[in-house]
Amino acid sequence: MAEFILMTDDTCDFPAGYYAENDIAVIKLAYSLDGEIFRAGDKTEKEFYDMIRAGKKPTTMALNAEEVKAVMEPHLQNGKDVLYIAFSSGLSITAQNAAMAVEELKEKYPDRKIILVDSLCASLGEGVLVHKVNQLRKEGMSIDEAAKWATENRMKVAQHFMADDLMHLHRGGRLSKTSAIAGSMLGIKPILHVNDEGKLALVNKARGKKQALDLMADNLAKCVGDGKPDFFAISHADNQVDAEQMAKLLSEKFGIRDYIISYIGPVIGSHTGTGAIAVFMLAKGR
Repeated sequence: MAEFILMTDDTCDFPAGYYAENDIAVIKLAYSLDGEIFRAGDKTEKEFYDMIRAGKKPTTMALNAEEVKAVMEPHLQNGKDVLYIAFSSGLSITAQNAAMAVEELKEKYPDRKIILVDSLCASLGEGVLVHKVNQLRKEGMSIDEAAKWATENRMKVAQHFMADDLMHLHRGGRLSKTSAIAGSMLGIKPILHVNDEGKLALVNKARGKKQALDLMADNLAKCVGDGKPDFFAISHADNQVDAEQMAKLLSEKFGIRDYIISYIGPVIGSHTGTGAIAVFMLAKGR
């Protein structure tokens, strides 16, 4: 059985160093600020969010097939099979473009196994799936078994987030100016989740951050049911204080001490704006 390479996108929003430490191949998606193109590492997350606060307008762009092939092909040339867990097709055409690259490479390397799994997840939701598959890979699971597990369990990744900057949502065309202004004045915090189609959907609205964090913890509890999760992840848009408060809430609620807190990277952060908090956990459903 050939050893396989685990590959993903940097939209997983793992902490710096995670990919190298765990021998995971990663593709860096591009983003722009007022038309100037960057990739992960060009700016720190703090610098990115400070530039948004200063009025810079961020936009994103999906991977193209050539970018995928550039990262994947060297592993195939070295005789490795590749399992690629991709950013949700409900939020980006990255997975669709990656699928085209995979089909081309399958023809070029007929003796290699290349499997693409659409995570239908975003940020550390995608990361939770990759994290678990990486653990299974280390335990000796084959590429087919790992791909099957990822496909069967992607619908169990509960992923909820609080939007904090309503004016950013307005500038991105996701909220009317009237609603953004009124909501900001009232301290309204929309709570959204990534649904079974891999798209964002509104779950509830909170009045203020404390209620928002409590609601997200309650939402996760409903997703977990009588299950016993042993790990959760939190990503934030330059909001470490609320992220740590969220971690305390979840640790107390579920008795979990194993978790990751990381920044929401520039690609996802281009859509959330500053201050957002997102929570992720393997549960019974989303």
